[in-house]
Parts: sequence; structure tokens; C-alpha cells
Amino acid sequence: MLLSIIITHHKTPDLLKLCLDSAQAAGQGLEQEILVLDSEAEEETGAMITDKFPAIKYFPFKENTGYAKIVNIGVREARGQYVLVLNADMILEPASLTKMVNYMAVHPTVGVLGPQLLNFDGLTQESCFRFHRLSTVVYRRTLLGKTIWGKKELARFAMRDFDRSFIQDVDWVLGAALFMRRHALEQVGLMDERFFLYLEDTDWCRRFWEKKWQVVYFPDARMHHYHSRVSKKSSGLLDLFINKYTWIHIASAVKYFWKFRNQPLPTK
Repeated sequence: MLLSIIITHHKTPDLLKLCLDSAQAAGQGLEQEILVLDSEAEEETGAMITDKFPAIKYFPFKENTGYAKIVNIGVREARGQYVLVLNADMILEPASLTKMVNYMAVHPTVGVLGPQLLNFDGLTQESCFRFHRLSTVVYRRTLLGKTIWGKKELARFAMRDFDRSFIQDVDWVLGAALFMRRHALEQVGLMDERFFLYLEDTDWCRRFWEKKWQVVYFPDARMHHYHSRVSKKSSGLLDLFINKYTWIHIASAVKYFWKFRNQPLPTK
């Protein structure tokens, strides 16, 4: 099997159908399998897949077990030489999968590719980043992010000095679309399930770098992403009181910095 596409889904069946249609179209000519991992599965989603996509492997779960855990289940079930972990709110452009497979084939030191992610109006999303500092989390979660120092740090983190039309090594890419080499993945290991949600992608990419596998932003492959920042619905300190996803994000940040507390950043 050349390619396994693992799609994580949570209660957006209309978006999932669009994602599956685009993935099948983008993968024409490739030997591929598609696996759907469905958290808090609803009956209508299973019925839609059975009716419209009978060849797809469907794994429904009654509970929301966390992103890392559900991805790991998919990776264990996947058989492909390459593995694409994909959110269900993604629409793949034609030939995107072929371009990533071909790039990996001629760049054997690359472990992870992150495609260019676009809004549905065509604007490029921020999907590749530099590693967090402690101050990054503070600036992102409080009004301090509006200060001169906060804006400077957030610009560094989000690579706003980077031309996103060029292929380049980056610290980490957004977990909404991670294209990985199976051989590298076997060396690095699965996602760290201590992260329920957020920073599991940062942690994973950091571990790829530690094993000397490149993480590359790859704009030749493009996907449209219906992105919603559920962890930031309001602003500033109010989020700390009304948004549970903010607390999950902060908890993940604490786990991340504690995990790497005595380790220098990996060199490229």
C-alpha cells in the first residue's frame, strides 16, 4: 500500500463528505486507503459512509477520547508507505497527494510535509511555526499580546517574516494536515497521548527533528481548511473563565514545557 489517509472527525458530517470526495479525487492513480476515525460518532455519519463510501474503513467511537489517541489508533491500523493525518474540515486540491508522494520519494531525509492551507476565500493560513516560548502562550492568551513585545513574539512564532510561497524547513506544521514517511514515523513513535488536544503536533514535529528527520512546509500541495479557533472565542482574560478549550490549551502547554524542560531545541 502506498498511501494511508487517516481522517479524524467530530460531528461535522457535511464537511466530512466534502473531505472524502476531495481525498478520493486527489488520490486517483495512487494506491491508497482511507480510514475515518469518528469521535462521539453519530448514526447519520455512519449511514453516510456506508451509503456513499463503502470502501472506506470506518472506526466509530462513543466518546471523545482526545486527538492524539484517535490518531494513534488510525496509525496502527494504516498500512501505507506514507501516512497522511487529516482533519475532516479539509478540502484537497487535485494532484496534492501525488505532489507530496513525489517530493518524499526524491527527498529521503524528509519525515514530515505540511501542505499550504488556504481559507475558502483563497487567503493563505498560518500553518507553519517556530517553536513556542513560555512567553508565546502568555501573549496568545492575554491582552499582553497587543503590546509591542507581544506582537513581536507572536510574529516570530507565526513566521510572519516568511514567504509562504516557498518550500522550506520549519520547526513544526499544523496537525490539521501532516504527511509522514512510515519509516520515519516508526523511528519517532506515535503521538504523545498525554496531550488531549493542542501541542501534540508541536511535540510530534519536535521529536521528528530530534531523530534527524526534516519537517518541511510544502506549498506545492494545497488544501482548503475550514478553520475555527474554538480555544479563542472572545479575548484576553475572559477566555480563562468561559472557554473550556482555553484551559485545555493551557494544560497542554504546561505538559509540553515540563516534558522538554531540560532539553535544548533540536538543531536542523
